[in-house]
Amino acid sequence: MGTSRLAEVVLESLLKEKYNVAAVFTQPDKKAGREKKLKISPVKKLSKKHKIALFQPERLDNAVIGIIKKLKPDLIIVAAYGKILPKEILEIPGFGSLNVHASLLPKFRGPSPVQNALMAGEKETGATIMLMDEGVDTGDILSQKAVKISAKDTRPVLSLKLARLGSTLLLKTIPLWIEGKIKRKKQDEARAILCQLIERNDGRIFWDEKAEIIYNKYRALSPWPGIFCFWENNDFLKRIKLLKISFQKDDSSKNQRRPGEVFRLKSKIAIQAVEGIIIIELIQLEGKKPLSAKEFINGYPDFIGSVLK
Repeated sequence: MGTSRLAEVVLESLLKEKYNVAAVFTQPDKKAGREKKLKISPVKKLSKKHKIALFQPERLDNAVIGIIKKLKPDLIIVAAYGKILPKEILEIPGFGSLNVHASLLPKFRGPSPVQNALMAGEKETGATIMLMDEGVDTGDILSQKAVKISAKDTRPVLSLKLARLGSTLLLKTIPLWIEGKIKRKKQDEARAILCQLIERNDGRIFWDEKAEIIYNKYRALSPWPGIFCFWENNDFLKRIKLLKISFQKDDSSKNQRRPGEVFRLKSKIAIQAVEGIIIIELIQLEGKKPLSAKEFINGYPDFIGSVLK
């Protein structure tokens, strides 16, 4: 049961190890983009390639429970599925339901552990194999492995790193779990951190924050929803997306500029934060195509000196 790239990597690893995948459950196809074309999950594409029985239920109701009971699974493997499994499903497989979660539980429970680790400026995260219960990522831990977070890691890069780590850890865990060689470990509720689903408006940035915090948000929310702010120019207020940025902590001239002020930094274009500066590499004005910082300034010279909101 899974939907995202993480789930695709996990499924692919199970197939390579010749596990008998009786069926795959993934989210229904959803319309995406301006043209509202149906978006097919990576898991669905992989399932169709290998001709595995595929189910995309809107709800995990009694009909779905009946289907799963007929499949008689020994294990259910869940990885970024996007739905909470009811008790009736969790109890079907003889060896339980195992979840591949992209954090070191109980830290960053919920649907966006990778984004939250990056936004928090974490130096380390990891993968957890957990025996599922009715809560949100609250089940007993079967195995965990940590990984360092690079200062340049963005969400896609770190997600793939954790997908590979999680799938490798799962393959080591399954036989040990089935043979009764793993001791379940209760999660420490006092250390639990819950993260919420990322939404489009979470990408709004504010210039009264440190440049490092803004940069961490960029790493976490690229490519979607991306980070943005607003540019007020004479009679218009337009959204500006910062598609590629870097940052500098050192800022000897910060007292001369206001937070959000755009200025030239030698051959680069920069924005003043309350502490440190953001350097723009790729930018997009609402309704326009992405441009390099140099191309943008050629078209909008009055951007220099403006104060972004």
